[in-house]
Amino acid sequence: MDLGLEGKVAVVAGASAGIGKAIARSLAQEGAKVAILSRSKPNLDVAKGELKKHYGVDVYPVVCDVTREKQVAGAFVKIRKQLGEPDIVVCNAGGPPSKHVADIKADEWDAAYKLNLKSTILLCQEALPAMKKRKWGRLIAVTSISALQASEGLVLSSTVRPGVHGLVKSISNDYAQYGITANALCPGFTATERLNELAAAISKRSGKSTKRVYSEWKADIPARRLAKPEELGDLAAFLASERAAYINGVAINIDGGFVKVI
Repeated sequence: MDLGLEGKVAVVAGASAGIGKAIARSLAQEGAKVAILSRSKPNLDVAKGELKKHYGVDVYPVVCDVTREKQVAGAFVKIRKQLGEPDIVVCNAGGPPSKHVADIKADEWDAAYKLNLKSTILLCQEALPAMKKRKWGRLIAVTSISALQASEGLVLSSTVRPGVHGLVKSISNDYAQYGITANALCPGFTATERLNELAAAISKRSGKSTKRVYSEWKADIPARRLAKPEELGDLAAFLASERAAYINGVAINIDGGFVKVI
């Protein structure tokens, strides 16, 4: 199936590791020119090398903290000069720490908002004017199943991420007439560095071994396994494609059946 992504310009935030890196890989595999954003230059350099080696597409790394307005604006200036106007923007910034309500401090609420919701706002605001003018665009926000079903210990994520879904839906309402889609991708338990961090946090809090934490997660997933990052990447590539032009304003969970409602 030709996804029609050859030569498209994609911006992927949080692309030096985990799900973001997998999405950048899937887009590059389809022939898109990819700008990868991250706060870590060493990780970006590694990711760029891997993408160039395997797929031979234009890869442009940009050090950027997506919670900071000036850095996001500056990143888009660089991307436009290097690759052209972005056609696809993937909003992805990892997740806030695992904590219960009583343990969360005021500054941690603020940090969670900036990390997940504010970053999405900033990225979308940069991309939308040109997408509207050209009457084509794809916005994908990577959130979590915690936005659909509150998860134990993930209070910050379960509180802030539904706001991202509200933003996605609002953008789809306002911009669908211009050929722009906005959707949310909601990963379940996925084999990434982030999941290792969550397992360690739960282990420390509960006294369980990380091995037991992973075993309990898998037991709760009908598929009885974790998601592979590339499964998320391939779904994102499809949502970014011409083939997905009529999928708009939805949150799609990819979780092996973990979320209990449709």
